Amino acid sequence: MTKLRIAGTVNDSITDGPGLRYAVFVQGCPHNCKGCHNPQTHDFSGGKEADIEDLLQEGLQNPLLCGVTFSGGEPMCQARALAELAERFRANGVDDIACYTGYLVEDLLAGKVDGAKELLSVLDVLVDGPFVQEMRCYDAKFKGSSNQRVIDVPATLKEGKVVLCSDERWN
Repeated sequence: MTKLRIAGTVNDSITDGPGLRYAVFVQGCPHNCKGCHNPQTHDFSGGKEADIEDLLQEGLQNPLLCGVTFSGGEPMCQARALAELAERFRANGVDDIACYTGYLVEDLLAGKVDGAKELLSVLDVLVDGPFVQEMRCYDAKFKGSSNQRVIDVPATLKEGKVVLCSDERWN
């Protein structure tokens, strides 16, 4: 069974994307952004190990589920396992899968992070870029600082360039 190191989950999050979402907070982050709202997720040896089948079943128990969000920590550090989990959610009818990352999508597409392309291939939305405390924005939906972008991943992969998400639920 595939395992993830997680900090925890939220079964009905309204802050990690539109609607009621199942949010998986992975453990471990190399970025250590000043002012991070989840500093307890930075230590790669913290958190707990979780089986992706258990995470899938926990998420699917919510009859009002609108989507799944991977956050952290840094999800791209466990990209292959999260790609497998995303595929399992899709196979069970979940169509809105999002991910937060401190990396830029250009670096992920260039292969600078192992397994990232695999995860990107199963995402709908990616919020990219590190949190920059000096650029904190309180009025933006679903992102912490104005440098971060909400990206339409399928369109970006198809076009070969960054396409920002036009879905008004995200903006």
